[in-house]
Amino acid sequence: MTVLGLIGSSCGGLDTRFRAELAAPAAARGHRLAITLTPTAHRWLDAAGELDPLAALTDLPVRANSRLPGEPRPHPDPPVFLFAPASANSVAKLALGIADNQALTVLGDVLGDPAITIIVGYQVQDARFRHPAWRRHLDTLAEAGVRVRRLEYGKPWSEILDLLPASTG
Repeated sequence: MTVLGLIGSSCGGLDTRFRAELAAPAAARGHRLAITLTPTAHRWLDAAGELDPLAALTDLPVRANSRLPGEPRPHPDPPVFLFAPASANSVAKLALGIADNQALTVLGDVLGDPAITIIVGYQVQDARFRHPAWRRHLDTLAEAGVRVRRLEYGKPWSEILDLLPASTG
């Protein structure tokens, strides 16, 4: 069973689609989920009553906060990460190396490692494409070996799971 680092940030639909269209289907495909959320995504999913159902999909804790010194690491090192949905803010921070929360720290620590697969499914408004830095952020991630795809409005987020390598074991 492959450990999948499933990372989520606050985007429209997170409260209703993250578990149903990403976490549950990934678990059904045989992935062991190591879920890490941005602080806002954690707050949104908590308010929606989604944290307990998410936790039921994995034997690992659902994280949003860093561990304290001396605490054991709560997740094994995943060979594969799926960051979806990724907000424009989180994509920009990841591309710039800003790790101001646990989700971005986890990804920032492995970005560019050729032994690690990272897929980013971002959800942004069309206007974001006019921002002069947006294309550079996507290009930076692609240059680091990240597979970057837009989560299309009106389409199931689960389509991005097809980019994952098959789970082993």
